Amino acid sequence: MAKDFSTRAENYAQWYNDLVIKADLAENSAVRGCMVIKPYGYAIWEKMQAALDKMFKDTGHSNAYFPLFIPKSFLSKEADHVEGFAKECAVVTHYRLKNADDGKGIVVDEDAKLEEELIIRPTSETIIWDTYRNWIQSYRDLPLLINQWANVVRWEMRTRLFLRTAEFLWQEGHTAHSTKEEAIEETLKILDIYADFAEKWMAVPVLKGLKSANERFAGAVDTYCIEALMQDGKALQAGTSHFLGQNFAKAFDVKFLSKDNQLEYVWATSWGVSTRLMGALIMAHSDDNGLVLPPKLAPIQVVIVPIYKNYGQLNEISIKANEIKNSLIAKGISVKYDDRDTQKPGWKFSEYEFKGVPVRLAIGPRDLENGTVEVARRDTLEKEIYQITDIENKVIHLLDQIQVNLYHKAYAFREENTYRVDTWDDFKVQIEKGGFILAHWDGTSETELKIKDETKATIRTIPLDNKQEVGFCVYSGRPSKERVVFAKAY
Repeated sequence: MAKDFSTRAENYAQWYNDLVIKADLAENSAVRGCMVIKPYGYAIWEKMQAALDKMFKDTGHSNAYFPLFIPKSFLSKEADHVEGFAKECAVVTHYRLKNADDGKGIVVDEDAKLEEELIIRPTSETIIWDTYRNWIQSYRDLPLLINQWANVVRWEMRTRLFLRTAEFLWQEGHTAHSTKEEAIEETLKILDIYADFAEKWMAVPVLKGLKSANERFAGAVDTYCIEALMQDGKALQAGTSHFLGQNFAKAFDVKFLSKDNQLEYVWATSWGVSTRLMGALIMAHSDDNGLVLPPKLAPIQVVIVPIYKNYGQLNEISIKANEIKNSLIAKGISVKYDDRDTQKPGWKFSEYEFKGVPVRLAIGPRDLENGTVEVARRDTLEKEIYQITDIENKVIHLLDQIQVNLYHKAYAFREENTYRVDTWDDFKVQIEKGGFILAHWDGTSETELKIKDETKATIRTIPLDNKQEVGFCVYSGRPSKERVVFAKAY
């Protein structure tokens, strides 16, 4: 399977690209900068969707859908918003009139210019807040808790599968509230949901924190984020939750009659995660043998491979293998029994190892005699012989072990690659090696931009649980009250 597969040490970027393509997760499309998500990759995304969707609905949110096209004038109503997205927008300027009459009785195809240009959705705050104006009149209409699963377009010059493409899939939540406090509470509640999903489902440890002014979402008052560390020492922003204040309510004149009979602007949030999570999942856990998937998100959690010399043996093995399969399925485990006669067992072992299937069961004639099965776990590549008795509960326990082990391994990696740095010379050396750098910052955008210009490092987050600590900015030497997290990032 992986003979022409790059290693992480040789070329991390090529390793990642090879893995995405050879594991059948996605491929580049005929449209520049866009990708085709293949069935195996989409199955992982569907599991992510299902888990997150339940979390949203369990906290009172409902799904809706809004237009792909946004009038250009809408984007201009919120000044910071239009400035933030102007360079990324794809714009529709014309449409084709099919078989139009040219006035002389001749039927032609003709291009017609739109009266107002349309932006292909880069994010939906503007179209949604224009809609909310009609939905919200009174405090009785609040809070309004809406989520949308959709695709968006942000024109990218340099693309990488899942991590940065011109079109990608995501969810975007947009909520309206009667008070500032309630909106901030919502923003932080969603941040916690994202962090729980990353850690408990993806097995990826994340830092929860606040973005600096330079890094916050265009049009937001505050942007909260979860940041993860990849195996190459680069950070990846895995999700954001924005407190929008009343900016969009004022831009689109969304008011409500309060309990005190006063007309007030509503308070807003927006939040989202995207198929970029697929990139985080791949880079956080996978190795030089291929993909490694946490069991909770693996499309196939257990694969059963028969080992036989003739069809008589296969038939006997299949009876027992299907019994095991059915007992596992009854426990809610996704199982594949691969009895194809077109490939050898060794080839199948390699294929499922490369695709990151968490647990592989192999069963042959001797196993039938002994009432055993060989069990291989993908995370450690260890093999063990299990008695078939109560196999479903043993496998459930093993899947839980793998899920926990992947998280602990990723957490240990992050801790080993987090550094406290106090001088500019040390900062410049360490940032080239990668990892999270905890360093003092004077709080100015000017200093932050200079650090970025000189090292390509950005402030990834100001952790919510940050300890106050008197110190001096690593760059300017001016007083600082806390350390922030710097890193190079995707």
